[in-house]
Formats: sequence, C-alpha cells, structure tokens
Amino acid sequence: MRAGVGPREHWEVDRSGATKIFSMAVHKIVLFYVFTPLADPEAVRLWQHALAESCGLKGRVIVSPDGINATVGGEIDDVKKYVRVTKSYAPFKKADIKWSTGTGDDFPRLSVKVRPELVTFKAPDTITVTEDGVQGGGTHLKPGALHKLVEERGDDVVFFDGRNAMEAEIGRFRGAIVPETDTTRDFIEEIDSGKYDHLKDKPIVTYCTGGIRCEVLSVLMKNRGFEEVYQVDGGIVRYAETFGTSGLWDGSLYVFDKRMHVEYGENVKSLGSCAECGEPTPIYVNCANEECRKQFLRCETCTDKGAHPFCGDCVPTGAPAESSPEPTAGFTPEPSAEALAP
Repeated sequence: MRAGVGPREHWEVDRSGATKIFSMAVHKIVLFYVFTPLADPEAVRLWQHALAESCGLKGRVIVSPDGINATVGGEIDDVKKYVRVTKSYAPFKKADIKWSTGTGDDFPRLSVKVRPELVTFKAPDTITVTEDGVQGGGTHLKPGALHKLVEERGDDVVFFDGRNAMEAEIGRFRGAIVPETDTTRDFIEEIDSGKYDHLKDKPIVTYCTGGIRCEVLSVLMKNRGFEEVYQVDGGIVRYAETFGTSGLWDGSLYVFDKRMHVEYGENVKSLGSCAECGEPTPIYVNCANEECRKQFLRCETCTDKGAHPFCGDCVPTGAPAESSPEPTAGFTPEPSAEALAP
C-alpha cells in the first residue's frame, strides 16, 4: 500500500504519470436484539433514529417496552460508530452483534419505530422481560452444545423452525418440522391446533434467523406443555458461521434485505426449486399481479426468459414478474429482521 493511502483505497498511475486514488468502500450489515425493560421507548426511538441517521445508515429498528431489534447497514466505519455508541447505553451493552457483508444498497430507507412487541406474535403479555432477558424460555444451545445434544439423544431431537414457512423453502436444519405459517402471528394458532402435541415429551430445538423469534416461541411452547424446549443461541447465523456446510444446516438462509439470501460455504445447493423448471434456486421474485405481489421461487434462467410470471394463486395474465427484493407484508426484522447481519 502506498504511504498516505487508506486501507480501503487503491492507487493507479495513468499514462501521463499522474496518480489517481480510488475509494473502495466496504459495506457491512449488523443484526442484533436485546430483551430488556425500557421505561421510555419513544426516547430510545428518537435517539436511535438520530444516531443511525448521523452515521448514514439505512435499515430497520424496532423499539418496544421490552427492548430493541435492529438490522442496519452502511459503510464499515459508520456501522462501527453506530455499534459503539449503541453498546455504550447500559441496557444494550451485552448485545450480540452479528456482522455480514453488505452491498451498499441493501435497504431502501431508515425506519425506526416503536411497537408493542419486538416480534409480532400478537401476545404482548405472554412474556416476562427483566434485565437478564426473557424469562421462562427455552435453554440456549451454542452450536457445539447443539451437536452434543444430537449425539446424545439422536433421532429423539426435533428441530422446530421458528420462521415463516416461505423462509424454510430454501434452507433449514436437516429433518426439521416446518410449521404452516405465513407470518409470525400464525404461530399461536398453529401450536394450539394440536398437530404437535405428540412431541411434548421430546427435546424440541427451536431456531430462527438470529434468535429473537425463538426467545418468544420457546416461551409459548413451554406454556403449552412442551417439556424440554431449547433454542439455538444466536440463531442460524451463529450456527452456520461455526459449521458452514459441515454441520446440520442445509441450503440457503433467507434474509430480509435486498440480498434476499446468504450462503455459508462454497457450492451450497439451495433446497428451493424453481416454480417453472424445478431446478434448485434460492431466488425469490414477486408475483406480477400488482394486487398480489406474493413471493415465489424462480431461477435466473426462467426469469430471463420471462417464464412463470405469476404465483400459483393468480391467473396468468399480464407482464412478467421482476426479480424483487421487496419484503413481503408483515415482515418483522430479526433478523432480520432478525435479518441477517444478521
């Protein structure tokens, strides 16, 4: 590196002998959540908005009386400043920050809102939150401890997907149960349906993108008689960072930003299949019906051909659907939004 040139810059000499310096910006996304009582969520919202805006970040931040849930991205130095200042606030000092590589155009805008729940299960009074986090939830298992549990208990261990069913189409833990849910709000009805009652005496391992949804889901399950409930500490992100393609995770991870999916390792084969040709793909597109816009899987080849423009629920009339990163309605960053940064 030439003296005086920054670590994210490179230099070239043109034909006239003049030196030109080119910027090589490094973009990062961070995902984190903290369950902790907040006496004044609106004050925290105003602070977080001002902080993220001053750092030039975009993304989504949710604040509630029970804590914070955020996924934001920008240039690495700006993201580092945001993280440093956020963690200087005592209630957030133990936040587990999950980093990933961004593109520089991962979010359309900055959104910072106050909501009754950090994740929308429509059960705000179900959980008890103290300075130590959610009380009465599943036992946290780090990646190594999860493998130990599987080694000791074998096929008795049940992986239970805590995400929307659509997310699981492109990647999931091997042999996992995927509940029939379109949004997080569907989980209570799904669990209360009785279809999983035969698993109440089994070791249940809940998992989601970054861990936040399972903080609540594991409480809901324990309150309904599931005797032995666990949650993957740090979610799929921390597990896949540890084991990549050599562990129990198969396929791609759906994320709620313009990347749409991430892989942990080389030559990862997505579990999803193109709605037109059936080839493996992790790429979601929106239905061409402007009143629908439901996401479905379609490979790049079929997209380039303009094939299969509509989802299975819509009559095929109109223009081809475009490959779109826009999140589906009802998205809660976990993420997110839990999103990876989850």
